Amino acid sequence: MINCSSTPSKSCIILAIETSCDETSVAIVRDGREVLSNMVSSQIDVHRRFGGVVPEIASRKHVETITVMLEQAVDEAGIRMSDVDAIAVTQGPGLVGSLLVGIVAAKALAMALDIPLIGTHHIAGHIYANQLTEQLEYPCMALVVSGGHTELVHIESEGQFRVIGKTRDDAVGEAYDKVARAIGFPYPGGPHIDRLAGEADDVTELPRAWLELDSYDFSFSGLKSAVLNALNQAKMRGELSIHAAVARGFQESVIDVLTGKAMRAVQEYKVKQLLLCGGVAANRGLRAALSERCKAEGVPLLVPPFEYCTDNAAMIGAAAYLKWKSGQFTSLDFTAEPQFSLEGWSTDK
Repeated sequence: MINCSSTPSKSCIILAIETSCDETSVAIVRDGREVLSNMVSSQIDVHRRFGGVVPEIASRKHVETITVMLEQAVDEAGIRMSDVDAIAVTQGPGLVGSLLVGIVAAKALAMALDIPLIGTHHIAGHIYANQLTEQLEYPCMALVVSGGHTELVHIESEGQFRVIGKTRDDAVGEAYDKVARAIGFPYPGGPHIDRLAGEADDVTELPRAWLELDSYDFSFSGLKSAVLNALNQAKMRGELSIHAAVARGFQESVIDVLTGKAMRAVQEYKVKQLLLCGGVAANRGLRAALSERCKAEGVPLLVPPFEYCTDNAAMIGAAAYLKWKSGQFTSLDFTAEPQFSLEGWSTDK
């Protein structure tokens, strides 16, 4: 439930909490753009032995870490709790157990401090991470690429989202991890594939899943199967040095589809900027390809610094500021939304 009040006019300090998956993060953000602190505790080392995130373990680790992260974020920002104007927390999408840890902490703080609470959409956070370093111009297009999401989002005006394309199966980050596992790399596999692809002298040609002619949707499960087939055939032939060529072929296929659809959307919707968002935005090959295409088209490409690409609370504070400005606060009886709709979270006009 959203309780609307008059639009606040004074400067705003938001304490933001992000626990949607396997990072426990707390940040202090002023006016949606100035990051006073951004503390992140990663669980990668814990989950690596299992080859991916184990939801129950992630939840327990959030419980163990959240209080420490809160204290460190406030100390690092050089403020007092009484200086905080609102509490923001990721409401979804994400792992329900992980989300609930952050939500319970946020509700407790909002009640204790008697200040507004802002349930925030995780993907809106990734999109508005760009505004921590750049000024967004509307309309713009966001290409969201992460372990759990691959979407093209049209942003007509501030806080107004329309998803025009999404993955029909694996998210791109998930596909990277599965291909990396097949090659023999540990979790998370994306950085390993990116590095290996950049070192390859040869390339294994792999298919591109364009889907229907006018579709902005994505599909990576067929590409993943093609990679496994190529690796199996090479193994049967006794070829032991094909991994780099396969990694390069996989990455080139992914980048061709992502950049092709993103640039077609940029042209069709006549946007002023293209935003690259999410953990896979750290991929060097994707950054370079989009930068080249955007330069040729004369469209600015915005990419957050690496520390704001992966899950972090500063991006949640940036997105929550949209709700603060319009006085749209969240009631204390709200719940976690593992399948939270981005369009449903759009700010009221």
